[in-house]
Amino acid sequence: MEIRCVAIDDEPLALELMKEYVSKFPVLKLIQTFDDAISGVEFLRNAVIDLLFLDINMPDITGIDLVRSLEKKPIIIFTTAHKKFAMDGFDLDALDYLLKPIPFERFARTVNKAVEYFHYKRTALEDTQRSLFVRSEYRLVKIDLSTIEYIESLEDYIKIHLAHGKFVLTLMTLKAILEKLPSEKFKRIHRSYIVPVARVSSVLNRKVQLNGSMELPISDSYADFVENWMKQ
Repeated sequence: MEIRCVAIDDEPLALELMKEYVSKFPVLKLIQTFDDAISGVEFLRNAVIDLLFLDINMPDITGIDLVRSLEKKPIIIFTTAHKKFAMDGFDLDALDYLLKPIPFERFARTVNKAVEYFHYKRTALEDTQRSLFVRSEYRLVKIDLSTIEYIESLEDYIKIHLAHGKFVLTLMTLKAILEKLPSEKFKRIHRSYIVPVARVSSVLNRKVQLNGSMELPISDSYADFVENWMKQ
């Protein structure tokens, strides 16, 4: 899997060196380079980037301010000729900083660290798409999303109905748990119910039938579920 990266530095020679170093790592795909921060930040706001090599001390906008302006931040590796700027970079959760002139061995160690962190983030994201963590009876319980039959509101609690007749009770609202679930896989159909889309076998007379013959009502507020379900 490729890691999409961008390099921004107002020194052309530094950018050329970055291109040379990056080319030695097949896992890295250098999408674009910029020798001015303004053009770079405009590109980043409209692109999906995994890793950013960024000079801190630039004339039009500092690397620190550039990162602060980004709504979605990639993995950040700062480059700088001034060691005094390093702490500012770590305050922004930068993965590392490289002090110019950058030795290749130092660059390689940082890239290996970035690759490890990238894969860690991907694994963590995939895990959240497969599981849900809730508190029940003073314990943190991990629930495999594939085992959820449906979710029911019981005033201040919700009841997560699982396969084989099991269930988990947790102090939470339907709205709160819906925000934790993959939106394409779970839909609210009623003020009291959330269903996994994959378990809906049919819809008739404002009711959904789930695999296993359980029927649940669809309220007027969520009537568009039917139309969206038919497009699945």
